[in-house]
Amino acid sequence: ALEHSIFRSPGFGRMAFALFALSQVCDGVLTYNGIRAFGSAVEANPLVGWYVASFGAGPAIVGAKAFALVCGVALHISASYRTIAVLTLVYVTCAIWPWAMVFWR
Repeated sequence: ALEHSIFRSPGFGRMAFALFALSQVCDGVLTYNGIRAFGSAVEANPLVGWYVASFGAGPAIVGAKAFALVCGVALHISASYRTIAVLTLVYVTCAIWPWAMVFWR
């Protein structure tokens, strides 16, 4: 019962969303720098890759991250705090950590 109440608390939701937003910003900065350093082919998401080819790295990354943040706001409004927390862990594990290993080795 305690576990469920923690995940549903507004304080947990605010923290989860703040970390989600921070992860989006970090991923955006790292992805932009990765594209500048290694070319647009380094982008693994084909939709974002198409946007990069069509509009440039800056607008594509800002647009993708803005969309992710809007989706995060929708999840926060619907009190889907656990989902936001899981998505944050996925971003840190699958997007931020790999870029960090590339840039800081």
